[in-house]
Amino acid sequence: MDLRWYWKRLSLMDAAEIVGRVREAILRLMWRTQRATHNVNNPVDFLQASCRIDFSRCSPAPTALAKPAVDRLLSIAEDILKGQWFVFGHAHPKFDQDPDWFVDAKSGQRLPADDYTFDIRYRDDQTRDIKSIWEPSRHHHLTILAAAYFVTRDERYATRIATHLRSWWRENPFLTGPHWNSGIEIALRLLSWAWIRRLLMKWPEARDLFENNPEFVEQLYWHQRWLAAFSSRGSSANNHLIAEAAGQFVASCAFPWFKDSTEWRQKSAAVLRTESKSQTFASGLNRELATDYHGFVLEMLLTAAITGELHGYSLSSDVWERIRAMIDALASIMDATGRPPRQGDGDDGTALLLDAPDYDRWNALLATGRRLFGAAPWWPAIRFDDVRTGLWTDGVSVPSLPSERSTKRLDYFPDAGQVYLRSGQDTKEIWCRCDHGPHGFLSIAAHAHADALAIEVRVAGVDILADPGTYCYHGEPRWRAYFRSSLAHNTLEILAQDQSISGGPFLWTKHAVSKLLMVDGLEEDAPRAVWQAEHDGYVSRGGPVHRRTVTLDRRERVLTIDDEIRPSRLGSTPVRFAFHLGPTVDCKLASFGARLSWPHGTAQLELPETLTWSFHRGEIDPPMGWYSLSFGVKRPSFTLLGHGNVNPCTPLQTRLRIS
Repeated sequence: MDLRWYWKRLSLMDAAEIVGRVREAILRLMWRTQRATHNVNNPVDFLQASCRIDFSRCSPAPTALAKPAVDRLLSIAEDILKGQWFVFGHAHPKFDQDPDWFVDAKSGQRLPADDYTFDIRYRDDQTRDIKSIWEPSRHHHLTILAAAYFVTRDERYATRIATHLRSWWRENPFLTGPHWNSGIEIALRLLSWAWIRRLLMKWPEARDLFENNPEFVEQLYWHQRWLAAFSSRGSSANNHLIAEAAGQFVASCAFPWFKDSTEWRQKSAAVLRTESKSQTFASGLNRELATDYHGFVLEMLLTAAITGELHGYSLSSDVWERIRAMIDALASIMDATGRPPRQGDGDDGTALLLDAPDYDRWNALLATGRRLFGAAPWWPAIRFDDVRTGLWTDGVSVPSLPSERSTKRLDYFPDAGQVYLRSGQDTKEIWCRCDHGPHGFLSIAAHAHADALAIEVRVAGVDILADPGTYCYHGEPRWRAYFRSSLAHNTLEILAQDQSISGGPFLWTKHAVSKLLMVDGLEEDAPRAVWQAEHDGYVSRGGPVHRRTVTLDRRERVLTIDDEIRPSRLGSTPVRFAFHLGPTVDCKLASFGARLSWPHGTAQLELPETLTWSFHRGEIDPPMGWYSLSFGVKRPSFTLLGHGNVNPCTPLQTRLRIS
C-alpha cells in the first residue's frame, strides 16, 4: 500500500466526498458480515410482483441487416463456440463450456476467486492486469451470441449463452471475487443481460434461464443494490457514474420486479439527465477529452435511452439532445476516412457489442445517428453495415427535440480547446488536430495525458505525426507512465519532466493550463490556416511558458510548427522534442531532417538545427518508438527525438512538406 498515493488522492477531494467515502467504508464492513451469513436478505423478499417481462413494446422485429456484417457476426460466433475469444489482443486460455472467469489472458495468472471483493487490492498488483480479468465478465461475447441467435434462430448460440451465464452466476456469488469490486463492471453486465434477454425472446428456454431462475433473480437484485449503495462520487464521478446510472436504468426498465425498481429507475434517470450535460461540453465533445471515452459514453447513453423507449420509460429530451450533439461533434472531428482523433486514454470499452469486435465502431455510431436523427448534410459519407444499428433502432422513435442542431462542420471547439486545420478531401486531405484544451475532467483528470499543445497530423487518413495511444492501465506501471507522458506526444518536454504532474496511473495532482492566442483561416478557401496557443505547465517549477504556432499552407501543402519558450529565471533551458510517426511511415535521416514515406505518399520533415536529433524504434529501456493501435497491443514505430539547451524566445521551427 502506497500511503503517499492515498494522501495525494485525499488532497483532491472536498469535504462532502470525504464524508461519502467514509460512509462507504463503513458499509463495506457491514456487507462483509452480510456476505458471511450468505446474503441474509433474500432477494425474493423484495419482489413486488411475479418475475415477468412485458414484450408488447420491446419485441424486436425482423429487420434488414447488411449481409457482410451478419457474416462477420456469425463467423465470430462460431469462434466463440469453439472456445476462442481474444482479450486485448491475447487469446483467453480457457473459454470453452466451463470458462475460467478469474484468469488474466495476458499473463496467464489468476486472481483469487473466493476472497471478499473489497479485500482484493488490484491496484497494487503488478503481475496481473485486472482489466484483462474483468473484460470477459462484461459478457460482450454473449451479446454477440444473442445477436447471432436472433438472426439465425440457431439454438447452439442460445445454449452456450445459458452455459456461460449459469457458470458465471455460480462462481461469482455476492461480494465474492474480483468481479464485484467495480461499479462500472457491474453496470455493463446489466446492460448485457437486458439485451441478451431481449434477443433471446423467441428461445423456448429463455424464461427458465432468466425470470424463472432464482439464481438470476438473486444476481440481478444484488447487482442493482450494489449500484444503489456505491455510486461514484466527487472527483471520481466521470464516465463511471454515467455507466452506473445507465446499468441501473436499463435493468430497472427491462426487469422491473423489485420494490425498489421504480425508485432505482427514477434516480438513475435523473443522474443520466444531469451527468449527460455536466460531462459534455456545449459543443458536444466529452469533457474527459479522451476520444475513446466520447464513444463509450455516447454508447452508454444510447443504450439507456433506446432501452427506455422500448420499455415505455422515456428519458428526458435533454438526454436525447445531448446524444445528438455528441454524434454531430463526432462527425465534425473525423478525418476523410471516418477516423476520429486518438486523444487521451482509450481502452476499447464498449457499452453493448452486437457485432464482430473488429467492426467500424465510429461509422456505426454515425449510422445509428442517421437512423435516429437523420444525417446532417455536412456529415462524412457513412456505410450502414453494422448489426447493432439495426437491432438497436428498430421500432424506436426519438422524442421531438426543441433545439436546433449544427448546420455545418465544426473545426473550432472553443470550450474543448480543439482546432482542426484541414485541406482537401479524400486522398488529398491534410488533417491536423491542435490541442489547447483543459488537461482533463475533474480534479484528478483520470484519463488525461500530458499532451498540452500536442498535434496529430494525418494525410488521407494515414497517421504521419501520430498520437501513440494508451496500451495499458494496470500491471505495467513503466509503460503506463510512458504512454501518458509529454515525451510520448508531439509536443515539447522541458526540464525532463511532464507538463502536468502525475500522482498515480489515474491521478494528476497539477494540471497544465493552456490558452488560445490566435486561430484564423479555418475556411477551406483560405490560403492558410493558423493556430497559436501556450501553456504554463512548467511555470510553477521555475520553468518557462511554452508557446506554439502551427500554420497550414493549403496551396503549398506545407505544415509549419514554430515553438518557443518564453523568458523564465532559468535562462537557457534543457528541452526534448519528439515527433512520433505512424506505424506505416518509414523514416530515413537526411541533412535537413528526415524523409518520410508510406504507401501512396511521401513527405520531408525539416527539423530545428539547434537540437541534436536521433531516431528510435521499438526501444524498451527506456521505452521509445511505439504505437498502440488498440488496448493491450503495441507495435514498433519511428520516433524522431531532438534534445539540447534552448535560449528564451529562440524559435524552433519544423516544416512538414507533403508531396
